[in-house]
Amino acid sequence: MDTVIIIPARYASTRYPGKPLVELEDASGTRKSLIQRSWEAASAVNGVSAVYVATDDARIRAAAEGFGAKVIMTSEDCDNGTARCADAIARADLKPDLVVNLQGDSPLTPAWFVEDLIEAMAARPDAQMATPVLRCDAETYAHFREDRLAGRVGGTTAVFDTAHKALYFSKEVIPYIDPAKAATDYGAVYHHVGLYAYRPKALARYVTWPQGRLEGLEGLEQLRFLEHDVPVLCVEVEGRGRVFWELNNPEDVPRIERVLKSMT
Repeated sequence: MDTVIIIPARYASTRYPGKPLVELEDASGTRKSLIQRSWEAASAVNGVSAVYVATDDARIRAAAEGFGAKVIMTSEDCDNGTARCADAIARADLKPDLVVNLQGDSPLTPAWFVEDLIEAMAARPDAQMATPVLRCDAETYAHFREDRLAGRVGGTTAVFDTAHKALYFSKEVIPYIDPAKAATDYGAVYHHVGLYAYRPKALARYVTWPQGRLEGLEGLEQLRFLEHDVPVLCVEVEGRGRVFWELNNPEDVPRIERVLKSMT
């Protein structure tokens, strides 16, 4: 199955302008931009034919080409990463069997998250798109609660049925857990990993649909699929001792650097 990874990246983030070019330091003291570390994470995935950075910004293009990435310039009108992936595929006239969207704010994405996602799509030819979910550990759940109590939008959570079809995604922490039970029941919360796999036809259909009401309220692009009655397959992945967190806010920089410095 011919698979390409697209890394959508935009400079004009509302919450964190210039985020793709923010530098992150690892254990060796090496500083690399967020987009480079995300590209390196994508490049470590097995079974992928190509990795591209998709952007509308010349600064991101220059940085990406500087560390050796292939870049596809996209329209400034793409309203989210899924739309940018669709635009990139169309502009570059790529014809893969599967398109993976590894978002440019996810440098801690382990290769096996992507590989498990690709494997799940290969095993389910009926699935039009899929996304990973990771059962929360105590530290991640604490990060979720800390962000919400501080009024920050942090990671996203997911709930799904017994067939692993998504019921809903939210920037709130769902399902609700009674604080008296949180010390033991935090594992009922699943962290939605900012990673998607699409069949090209599903990706092409996505950009023909108007933004849905829930998508607009939550600011979550994957809700457009649910609002247009396209099932989203949730693929449970294992952390294997690795901490996963996206860079959503400036406060996430030290969190991610702590993880980078703990990795050998």
